[in-house]
Amino acid sequence: MFGLGLPEVGIIAVVALLIFGPKKIPEMGTALGKTLRGFKQEMNSTDVETEESAESQK
Repeated sequence: MFGLGLPEVGIIAVVALLIFGPKKIPEMGTALGKTLRGFKQEMNSTDVETEESAESQK
């Protein structure tokens, strides 16, 4: 995972808890998940549009 070991990930998690607090972390995770899901859907729809465009030009 990006060259990070377990100790580094633990330190990042503790710092995030200290900065954002335990109530904000799940909200941030949910928002990140929705953002990544939307990005993936847009990338897939762009691929389909590109394939359809290439087929119509033949």
